[in-house]
Amino acid sequence: MEIPYICRYCGGIVRLVPAESVYGDSAVRLGLKGEKLYQCQNCNARVGCHKGTVRPLGDLANEVLRLKRIETHQVFDAYWAERGMSRTQAYRWLAKKMHLPERKAHIGGFEMHQCQKLIDLCRRNIEKKEDVI
Repeated sequence: MEIPYICRYCGGIVRLVPAESVYGDSAVRLGLKGEKLYQCQNCNARVGCHKGTVRPLGDLANEVLRLKRIETHQVFDAYWAERGMSRTQAYRWLAKKMHLPERKAHIGGFEMHQCQKLIDLCRRNIEKKEDVI
């Protein structure tokens, strides 16, 4: 994922900030103490970084998209864990089902419609008991 410098929502300046500046005392509980994130200084769109790095986890997201990505991860993670898939197998499955190259098969880079498509796909397959490894 590319480092954001300009906010895709409002055109504001995006800065690398300590997670504590966003999450306050909750940063410890969330396991983010000492971590960084990119945040728009104007509209608060943001994206976290991979642990111990300044490499973004995905694309900048506003609050609505962040919440949708969280929901998507909850559904997807439960789906692949229930089926006994490894994380690698799960993301290969995601890429195939979503018709994406593996390098693009990351929820952190998804837009709202892609999140909903993956949620729907997982829920349909749960009902049908498909894709069990």
